[in-house]
Amino acid sequence: MLRRLAISCVLCALALPALARTRPHYGGTLRVETEGDPWQRPDGVARRLVFDGLTRIDGDGMVQPALATGWETDSGAHRWLFRLRTGVHFHDGSPLTSTAVVASLNLSCNGNCPWTAVHAVGSDVVFTGEEPMPNLPAQLASDRFLIALAGTVDSSIGTGPFLVAGFSNGALTLNANESCWQGRPFADAVEVRAHRAARDQSLDLSVGRADVVEVPVEMIRQAQQQKLTLAVSPSVKLLALEVSDSGALTNPMLRTALAASVDRAVLASVIFQKQGVATASILPQGLSGFSFLFPAERDLNKAHELKGGLTSPSLTMQVDGDGVLQLAAQRIVLNLREAGFNAVVTGAAPNGRADLTLRTVALEGGEPAAVLENAMRNLGAPGLPAGATPSALYLTEREFLGRHTLIPLVDLPRAYAVGARVRDLQLGADGVPAFANASLEDAP
Repeated sequence: MLRRLAISCVLCALALPALARTRPHYGGTLRVETEGDPWQRPDGVARRLVFDGLTRIDGDGMVQPALATGWETDSGAHRWLFRLRTGVHFHDGSPLTSTAVVASLNLSCNGNCPWTAVHAVGSDVVFTGEEPMPNLPAQLASDRFLIALAGTVDSSIGTGPFLVAGFSNGALTLNANESCWQGRPFADAVEVRAHRAARDQSLDLSVGRADVVEVPVEMIRQAQQQKLTLAVSPSVKLLALEVSDSGALTNPMLRTALAASVDRAVLASVIFQKQGVATASILPQGLSGFSFLFPAERDLNKAHELKGGLTSPSLTMQVDGDGVLQLAAQRIVLNLREAGFNAVVTGAAPNGRADLTLRTVALEGGEPAAVLENAMRNLGAPGLPAGATPSALYLTEREFLGRHTLIPLVDLPRAYAVGARVRDLQLGADGVPAFANASLEDAP
């Protein structure tokens, strides 16, 4: 018995240091570097730290309460009531009220909203719509509808786990919100250095000047070969080609020929180094289960057949981004020329709108119906009809894509490389890091 007791004591003594190493620590500054703007929509890393939504999407893609503790609907989803969480304050100390929420939503969504009107009714927020809004709870979790304090000089006041402390020497500093309704974050501060080239970020991570850096999709394989610790999301972005249905491409046969001309497989395997998935649908296969029903293979013979004797117009293509998107645009132009289209990449169209625009579309919402509606609304299309069955979603997506005003190309993840002192960093459903739940091993 004494021998067993002695062995147990030794095992406990060995386990205690390991437990201390893995237990989250409070304190320290988490140093983050990004290539883009930390405030940009929909994936700026600062936005999810400073602002909250009425709802949120958990890691399983399910809608969870956030600033709203609950919600209910009636009138066939034409009306929704959201009950606000009590005791929540903005960073300047002012209380979160239904009036403040309505003011924020009216500023963030002044056109093509999922709702027709939003009102403050006592301490509740009520949405009404001329059309049913079955996906509203999931849609309100998207970046577009995060709640900021409106009507103030500083538009960066939210209710989130971090508050803006200042910007100096090229770094945005966010301090922990000690009275956050979710509880205090582990790190004392997050320091974000923006507009850093991928190579500079990688160097800073290797020498200990950064804790978390972005990894472009096309560099994920290289980062894996370097044995970096990576956090990689599922498909959260869609590379797509927006096609104008006026001017040179008024004829739907020409737009259909364009869709058949693009070699998506080469884009996914060469440009994005096999880290993207070639697709001809908006919803990824893992989310909808029916993406394979949209053929993604290139069919040059079909493109020539559809084009037939139609005059080959001169087409201009704009690129909503740089770097790898410019390379993808050049590859697409080569594809189009092989199909008989005279296409060029241009900085700005003479009339303000190009015939083609290469861009990424955020896949937000968690649930298939919400993701599809959010994507379509971001593209200027109306919402979904009532009903969210897989067959209804498939028919809606097929009808929308059948106009060939949007040509899906590649599903893309988001990825981050994480330094050795960072613990418990996970990515949200939209691929944005949940820095509020991460801690630093060497924090005091």
